[in-house]
Amino acid sequence: FGSSASVLNWKSHLRGRRDSFAAMSGAEVGLSIQGNHESGADVRASNVTAVSALANILKSSLGPQGLDKMLVDDIGDITITNDGAQILKMLEVQHPAAKVLVELANLQDTEVGDGTTSVVIIAAELLKRGNELVKNQIHPTTVIAGYRLAMRECIKYIQENLSVKVDALEQDHLLNVARTTLSSKFIGSESETFAKVIVDAIKSVKVSGPEGKAKFPVGQVNVIKSHGQSCAESRLIPNGYAIQTMRGSQEMPTSVSNAKIALLDFDLKKYRMSMGVNIVIDDPSELEKVRQKEMDITRDKIKKIIDAGTNVIFTTKGIDDMAMKYLVEAGVLGIRRVDKKDIRRIAKCTGAQVMLTLATMEGDEVFEASALGNAEQVCEERVGDNDFIFIKGCYSSKASTILLRGANEFMLEEAERSVHDALCAVSRTLESNSVVPGGGAVETALSLHLEDYARTFDSYEQWAIAEFAEALLTIPKTLAMNAALDGIDLLATLRVRHHAAQKDEKKSEYKWFGLDLSNGTVRNSVTAGVLEPMVSKLKSLKFATEAAITILRIDDLVRVAPDPEPQQ
Repeated sequence: FGSSASVLNWKSHLRGRRDSFAAMSGAEVGLSIQGNHESGADVRASNVTAVSALANILKSSLGPQGLDKMLVDDIGDITITNDGAQILKMLEVQHPAAKVLVELANLQDTEVGDGTTSVVIIAAELLKRGNELVKNQIHPTTVIAGYRLAMRECIKYIQENLSVKVDALEQDHLLNVARTTLSSKFIGSESETFAKVIVDAIKSVKVSGPEGKAKFPVGQVNVIKSHGQSCAESRLIPNGYAIQTMRGSQEMPTSVSNAKIALLDFDLKKYRMSMGVNIVIDDPSELEKVRQKEMDITRDKIKKIIDAGTNVIFTTKGIDDMAMKYLVEAGVLGIRRVDKKDIRRIAKCTGAQVMLTLATMEGDEVFEASALGNAEQVCEERVGDNDFIFIKGCYSSKASTILLRGANEFMLEEAERSVHDALCAVSRTLESNSVVPGGGAVETALSLHLEDYARTFDSYEQWAIAEFAEALLTIPKTLAMNAALDGIDLLATLRVRHHAAQKDEKKSEYKWFGLDLSNGTVRNSVTAGVLEPMVSKLKSLKFATEAAITILRIDDLVRVAPDPEPQQ
């Protein structure tokens, strides 16, 4: 073999051949990743950047002095809003971590209705601070465990110390909850009018749940919009339903008292043979009889419906001129092309059944009086430029309609979103029967409590809990900054009050203190009527923590490249 040097060369040559063979076989069995691969600190940094960018867009719209955003979509349609969920819905977010926040805001919107902006800001802040801890050599699992501990302690502390049972409050707490929600909205200046309308609407749709617990379904309150006049002209139609449509013919009555309502899901038109059916006629005189029979079939159908006592007909399909003639002669109010969603809600309110066909099992056609719904009055009224059909005094279940007025489309859409948020807040308050003080009071109290709580741990979790406490302060800071006030100064004053409340029992009243952004001071939020439903706060803390944890867990990002298109 010669010298030992040549042996070494031979070995290294063999090893090189073996490595190159392994790489080839790896590529052959498909182990190589086609696409980009990021891991570790790079992924965390890009996630934090994306999430912070999203939170910064929303930050300036938080609170009663928050500003609105104008969003223009690809067609050129404009939306003006400061509702966090709506803003995120309209932004075309590409980054996967930022999409988690968009889903988070939507979840908060469907579950609670209000607090969508604050939940995103807290989640982004938690993530940012969590990433700093990871950079300081604390393992993500430890940070996640600390965050979970802090969240549980927060929920426990709110329920034991910061919630107020609704019965213990003197003034009308529901109006205050509605006012607090509306204060940060576009219609905040008219909050007195709207708060009253919203509370009356929600109270009127009370239903008992399976265990006898009261439920207040927001879906039972119909919100419709009509151009013209100002927001202050908006009104409530108690125990009634309204739809934006008009009667089928001008000869029909505009109002029907003691209405018997039939809901149809088929059209009232001249009968036609179904597709593929031909009638072969030898005698020309028979032709007219066939035409007459087609008309008679429809006439008999209408006669059966009217004979059951019907004086109002709603149908999702059309009513042609011939059918209209029979209805006018009978003095029946007919409304065509009603939305399926509206038909279902009218059925619920009036106790009517939606009829898909009049056919029976025996092959006859029958319309039974039991399928009719009842209402005190059905009438057509003109509101602004549009005609509306009002169903008043529904017998079966409660329903209310809020009719919004406004100068233009943007105002009406934003007013509708604001009203929906306030309806949800009032509904949640009635169901949970507990409220918490607003104006950053809860976040400040929790922050101070968590600082003390963190010091009871002698492990790494202490740092995560302390950072969670700091992250919560971003809400009062942002509220003060948006009101053009000195956030640091106001927050220091507020922290002194809450510290005194937690350490000295004689000063426990201070735990209700929050920011007064109009006068640039701190005040007792409960006596000032700044209240939020407790459910909203609990869920926003849970959702924000879970979202931050979801993104913190990620340490690898693989973007799979699309398959190359075959060459033509």
